[in-house]
Amino acid sequence: MANYNIIGRDQKQYGPIAEAQLRLWIAEGRVNAQSKVQVEGATDWKWLSDFPEFQDLLKSAAPPPLPAAAPKTSGLAVTSLVLGVLGVFTCGLTALFGLILGIIAMVKVKNSGGKLSGNGLALAGVIVSAVFLFLIPIFAAMLLPALAAAKQKAQNINCVNNEKQLALAVRIYSGDNHNQFPPAATWCDAIKPFAGSEKIFKCPAANSAGRCDYAFNVKLDGLDESKVNPQTVMIFEADGGWNANGGPEQMIGKPRHARMFVVAFADGSVQQLRESQLNTLRWDP
Repeated sequence: MANYNIIGRDQKQYGPIAEAQLRLWIAEGRVNAQSKVQVEGATDWKWLSDFPEFQDLLKSAAPPPLPAAAPKTSGLAVTSLVLGVLGVFTCGLTALFGLILGIIAMVKVKNSGGKLSGNGLALAGVIVSAVFLFLIPIFAAMLLPALAAAKQKAQNINCVNNEKQLALAVRIYSGDNHNQFPPAATWCDAIKPFAGSEKIFKCPAANSAGRCDYAFNVKLDGLDESKVNPQTVMIFEADGGWNANGGPEQMIGKPRHARMFVVAFADGSVQQLRESQLNTLRWDP
């Protein structure tokens, strides 16, 4: 049997080796069809595949296995977790999408046959999203009373400002009319040119459809401002509508602003009073 010289993968020459040894190297994968081989005593080099005696062995020799490709991380899984975490800043609103995407990602990872990874990320996204979805009603229960209180406070401030502007309009009217208060029967019409906007005649907390939610103290009808006690009630909350006037019987029965009544006085000042303080009001000039 012939002996052979081999050019290895490191481009170094090995041999001569016996045919049996060369067959062993083929089986072990140390040489392949593209290895250069020279029969001992010959001058030319050939590819190992050019030797008929080794072709059957080359065909049966298994090629080295290719390294398995690393599975790709599921983008849906990552997105699910991100949306779940963002629920901290959105009161759980993004968590709904995080929950849906997390479930979809888990199904796709399971059905990918190992091509996708990220099942743990998807599971985390589902859990985090579900937690924030559970917390939404709690956040709402905590937030709604605060919003209601803020709205009520804003309405209260708005009503106080309205009466301040109405009282100022009355005093401007008085200054232009020999220091006389406007006629009670037409007080809204009388001061409207000085009010700037008809909106100040409306209390933001009132539910009436009328143009005015305030009334004028009828006992100030046409009186000289200088002869009226400054602490006399001038404008107060009422449901009588435009040009409403009268006394304490015209005042609203229930407060519109967290148990507080808003009252403007003859000197232009405005106070918020509890129901227990109403009996201390001065109605007679």
